[in-house]
Amino acid sequence: MSNVGVRDKKDKTPEKEKIIERKLVKAVRAVGGIAPKLVSPGFDGMPDRMVLLPKGRMGFVEVKAPGKKPRPLQTARLELLKRLGFKAYVLDGEEQIEGIVDEIGGEAE
Repeated sequence: MSNVGVRDKKDKTPEKEKIIERKLVKAVRAVGGIAPKLVSPGFDGMPDRMVLLPKGRMGFVEVKAPGKKPRPLQTARLELLKRLGFKAYVLDGEEQIEGIVDEIGGEAE
């Protein structure tokens, strides 16, 4: 089995996904926010990152490697969050980051 694109034995997340995730965190910080890793024991399928921006703006982001899709449970959790009134996104390309941060409220004054 090849380890191409895999960080280490404990973390099986593809390297391209990690790069996108790091760039999201950097973009959120650039507008004064934070993007903590979301860990939800007992409630699987929650998005990877919770994006918290100035003025109480909040959204959730599931990060995927380019062209990869969320698992059905992840999709169900994203839809649940949207039904609850939260902004929730699937991010699978660096070019989407600015738009997602802007939609959550990264340019809020």
